[in-house]
Amino acid sequence: MKYTYYGHACFGIEVAGKHLLFDPFIRENELAKDIQIEDIQADYIFLSHGHFDHVADVVEIAKRTQATVVANFEIYTWLGKQGVDNAHPMNHGGSWRFDFGKVKMVNAIHSSELPDGSYGGNPAGFVFTTEEGNFYYAGDTALHMDMKLIPMTSGNLHFAILPIGDNFTMGIADAIIAADFVKCDRVIGVHYDTFGFIKIDQDKAKVLFAQHGKELILTDIGQTIEL
Repeated sequence: MKYTYYGHACFGIEVAGKHLLFDPFIRENELAKDIQIEDIQADYIFLSHGHFDHVADVVEIAKRTQATVVANFEIYTWLGKQGVDNAHPMNHGGSWRFDFGKVKMVNAIHSSELPDGSYGGNPAGFVFTTEEGNFYYAGDTALHMDMKLIPMTSGNLHFAILPIGDNFTMGIADAIIAADFVKCDRVIGVHYDTFGFIKIDQDKAKVLFAQHGKELILTDIGQTIEL
């Protein structure tokens, strides 16, 4: 399984020969200015919620790649109005088996408004069950007790992708607790450093995770790693 970071909370996972893209926000992110959006591959695009910093580039990429966009019903409806006709609606607690593995939509605590001001539905996270390993993407969220259900319902996680920037989402301390809740000691951090509100001390964050017996992986934008 390969992980590529595109900045903020946008990343790609390559699993079972498929390219999964998450929360595409690239062109308007100054930190991702060296990413060539035209080169990004996607067979599936997963959207955690409707904020601009998670959906800004979804229409362009979806139309170019013909990727299947997976999101809640409200975002699914909005995508149709943008001319994206290859989408798959889900809602909390539901799961679906795609050709690369099974996906379950799970709870997230945040807000959600689409770029045109319309309601973006409930924000969500996703749990992926694949033959190459299971993983959890929390989306933008606060720490919440429902995370404890994930290891009870989805088995062991190979890694978890958690927001760590604080202010709008969990910070470092709560992300460490979240890792305990989902019983996963390997965490990839996202949603940090993009804006002044969410800048972190990366070295200190890694030390704090290590002090709790956990690994925090922070990659450079554009970097690909094997998991």
